[in-house]
Amino acid sequence: MNDIRTSFSRRTSIAALATMFCTAVLATSGAQAQTAFPSKPITMIVPFPPGGPTDLVARVIAQKMSESMGQPVVIDNRGGANGNLGAMMAVKAPADGYTLLYNTSSITLSPALYKSMSYDVKRDLAPVALTAVVPLALVVPTSVPANTVKEFIAYAKANPGKLSYGSAGNGNVTHLGAFQFVQANGIDAVHIPYKGSAPADVDLVGGQIQFMTDTVNSIMPFVRDKRLKMLAVTTSKRMSLFPDVPTLAESGMPGFEVGAWQGVMVPASTPVQIIQQLNSEVMKALQTPEVRQKLALQGAEPLGSTPQAYGEYVQKELIRWAKVVKETGVTLE
Repeated sequence: MNDIRTSFSRRTSIAALATMFCTAVLATSGAQAQTAFPSKPITMIVPFPPGGPTDLVARVIAQKMSESMGQPVVIDNRGGANGNLGAMMAVKAPADGYTLLYNTSSITLSPALYKSMSYDVKRDLAPVALTAVVPLALVVPTSVPANTVKEFIAYAKANPGKLSYGSAGNGNVTHLGAFQFVQANGIDAVHIPYKGSAPADVDLVGGQIQFMTDTVNSIMPFVRDKRLKMLAVTTSKRMSLFPDVPTLAESGMPGFEVGAWQGVMVPASTPVQIIQQLNSEVMKALQTPEVRQKLALQGAEPLGSTPQAYGEYVQKELIRWAKVVKETGVTLE
């Protein structure tokens, strides 16, 4: 009887140890599975059409992130509603790090512009990193008989109500930049919103619209092949790429400065460790000579930030543009 009890006790101990070992292995495997990010392709939503200024920069960064992480970062262009359609897709996506929103400054303009919003940028999205800023430029087609800002203002005032200007969408920074220019100089012109800069640029070159304050990287090819004339840039200083082009501040609008900044966000409840990993990948991409050179060729200035710093920047921009929008009186449905 004692031998039976001893044998049973030994078998029980061995079974218990085996169970503990299996449990430990499973726990370890589970922990490893949770930290194996990314283990599949990542979607980067760009809320503007292909070929536009936001898309151009996003693709450069996405490509470098893909190389670093060993998983494709696939661009999904979802233009419309000043970037809000794409933002809503990101908000509704699973908060697992596999859906990124490549947003622009429009995300801080919309809350002040729209009477109602289907999402809240501070509540529904989490900042990852500030990526780049792209200056705007006042451009006109070659058919417009003006080569300076002063000449263009005179031309516009001589043709009240006959000129129209395009933008990448209602409430986009390209819209507000032009609106401020129009208001400050007493110009009577009609605003025509497009679903991104790319289609607006085509109509601008064709003369269907007469001017824009568009991002430099979007209109640069047309300026270089002399299909568009760049009258001024919106930066506080002249650009090294176009040293002969004056600033709007130099051209009669002291203190005027507007830029189209960009960044990466994710659904709000994305785990902090994944946000930190994504931030690390974005920062790594922005610091490579290859990416910096490609952005410079587009007139874009690489920035970079921590998630916290980007969140603070977004908050400041929300306050800034709320004031500008109130002063201009622009509202959107």
